[in-house]
Amino acid sequence: MSLYGMMRTGGSGMNAQANRLGTVAENIANANTTGYKRASTEFSSLILPTSNGAYNSGGVETKVRYSISEQGPTTYTTSGTDLAINGGGFFIVEGANGANFLTRAGAFTQNGDGDLVNSAGYTLMGYEYKEGVDPTVVVNGFDGLKKVNLASDGLVAKGSTKGSMGATLNSGDAVGTESTTSLKVFDSQGNARLLDFVYEKTGPNAWTVEVRDRATYAAPSTGVLKTQALTFDAAGKLTTTPATLTTAAISNLPGTGANLGAITIDFTKTQQLGREFTPEAGTIDGSAPSKVAGYQIDKEGVVYVKYENGTLDPRYRVALATVQSPDNLIPQSGNVYSQGVDSGVIITGFAGSGDFGSIQSGALEGSNVDIANELTAMIESQRSYTANSKVFQTGADLLDVLVNLKR
Repeated sequence: MSLYGMMRTGGSGMNAQANRLGTVAENIANANTTGYKRASTEFSSLILPTSNGAYNSGGVETKVRYSISEQGPTTYTTSGTDLAINGGGFFIVEGANGANFLTRAGAFTQNGDGDLVNSAGYTLMGYEYKEGVDPTVVVNGFDGLKKVNLASDGLVAKGSTKGSMGATLNSGDAVGTESTTSLKVFDSQGNARLLDFVYEKTGPNAWTVEVRDRATYAAPSTGVLKTQALTFDAAGKLTTTPATLTTAAISNLPGTGANLGAITIDFTKTQQLGREFTPEAGTIDGSAPSKVAGYQIDKEGVVYVKYENGTLDPRYRVALATVQSPDNLIPQSGNVYSQGVDSGVIITGFAGSGDFGSIQSGALEGSNVDIANELTAMIESQRSYTANSKVFQTGADLLDVLVNLKR
């Protein structure tokens, strides 16, 4: 056995334990870091070739591994823009240089431009949400992603475009009998207007419904936005298909100059029975002018702007990403990760689909560091480091003996 080899082995052991103590120190320092994933040092032996009568001592090699796939505990907060992922997946964020990264650190707040930014300065990314149209996700890249921006637009009004209206019509009414109910709608400036729905019996199991703008109605030339025939079967069920009507638009409304757009009304819930006329509860979209009162993010990652009148306006859908081997992602400064050679390709999607978990608003994922385990590992490494230093010291002492033999 070479004395120099013995000293190199002791030095290798001290270096390995120093690496382990380094990961322990990092873990303890980040025990309260949101979304931090514990680092650990794995050891493997390094064997050197030996010959008859002589043994060459080897050494030890180390590799740092991160427990990225291990979920940390959930803590609850009072901020609706704090986000935690319950299950698989990572938030997609953008750095100052425009590059995209993955992270589990969801402590997002608005910056001066209204973008949602976490404590490390990375901006949350998502897809723009259009009402009635699910965003199209690019599964193998970050194309189409936008910064999630919640900048307030001040007072916002939205004109009505669709709604519903139903009624129970009296089958015993005489031909020519009219029954009326109304629905409040909104023009392009958020002014409320009343549409009258006038039902007239035209024959057995046959009616018409005439939609009138009350403020501009002047029979029969103006104010009538739509006339629709309704037919029923012997059981009083509606047989008219499709069971929708679309009103005519009105431009440059008197007094305001606003426009009342075409409105699609669903009248599926209209029926004919032997009882007095009874209107059903109608619905309509659109809203009067209202200020932004807050934000809501649901478990599927849809970001809503909430107005004072209670209206929820979907703006974005938060995108998630994952890889085949999360533990092989490459950690970067700011508690983010980039794709590595061994991690596999990045796959993007939405919360609640595939292998992706759900998003929890008003919560954060804590560090998965266990302080007790880290202190135990620190003591073990300290003892092992001391033992390896004794091996090195013993080799040095034997080398002194060997040199003194010449004297």
